[in-house]
Amino acid sequence: MKFTIPLSVLFLLLTTNLFSQTLADLKLKPKEIPKGYTANDGQICVNPQACNFYTDIETYSNIVGTVKSKQIQSFKNKGDSGSIMYFEFEHTFKGDRFLQGLLWGKEGQPTDERPEEYLAKGKFLIIWSFRPDSKIKEKSETKIEAILQ
Repeated sequence: MKFTIPLSVLFLLLTTNLFSQTLADLKLKPKEIPKGYTANDGQICVNPQACNFYTDIETYSNIVGTVKSKQIQSFKNKGDSGSIMYFEFEHTFKGDRFLQGLLWGKEGQPTDERPEEYLAKGKFLIIWSFRPDSKIKEKSETKIEAILQ
């Protein structure tokens, strides 16, 4: 009986860790960055609305929810540059319609001028501000969709 309690506690701790994702889990690690790309400090947005949203997220908290934490990764190569913005909210993200209007205007979907894409899943929101054919965006989307499925 002594072994049952510690094993079940250990099992509970291990399964809890599996389901408690963090922004660090979602970010691209150095070994995951495609060749030719370099990490950059700051924000590199194709469309300024995406970076304004990242910078001023607290302004929109009554619409999208309260942000628990946020992080950004920016990358460049000779033909591609942009940022991946990661948000974790205290509760489920609730600003889909607002974000679509902010990022894409009346088109309601990505365009050549406003190519940002995003994924909202539970408490997480990720915005990719890259051109559609970006290799690093594709790598990040694949990773995040697998983690947040």
